[in-house]
Amino acid sequence: MNSIYEITVKDRKGNAVPLKGYANEVVLIVNTATRSDNTPQYKELVALYDKYHARGFAVLDFPSNQPTKSCPGTDEMVHQFCKDTYQTEFPRFKKIKVNGPDADNLYKYLTEKFPGEITEDFTKFLVNKIGKVVGRYDASTPFEEIERRIEEMI
Repeated sequence: MNSIYEITVKDRKGNAVPLKGYANEVVLIVNTATRSDNTPQYKELVALYDKYHARGFAVLDFPSNQPTKSCPGTDEMVHQFCKDTYQTEFPRFKKIKVNGPDADNLYKYLTEKFPGEITEDFTKFLVNKIGKVVGRYDASTPFEEIERRIEEMI
């Protein structure tokens, strides 16, 4: 595979979503959880999305019960929590696995480009406008650093 555009994922209702629909956008892919110590990072993700979305930036939210088992509930429960608590407007997808042989194809691809098991919730992958993965950030990376990279690419 040459880019994320060759991958299809499922929205929270199970419908196929080809990632080629995000062509020409800078994309931040995040494995999220609703009961993680990192869950408050939704505030910063919302701020980035609100600031840059109109300029060609997307946040793609992939809830996962891996690696910390901090995302209980159904896809709809996760979605409602995020809407009610953090007023998220960016796309949220079906809960997935991010590690192991059953990992979602997107995460297999991401961790092939930036190797290493996903060890924490809110690990972020930055993708440029042509679908190439250009960065991996752990949950402790300051959002200012990620925002600088987004600014450079928009």
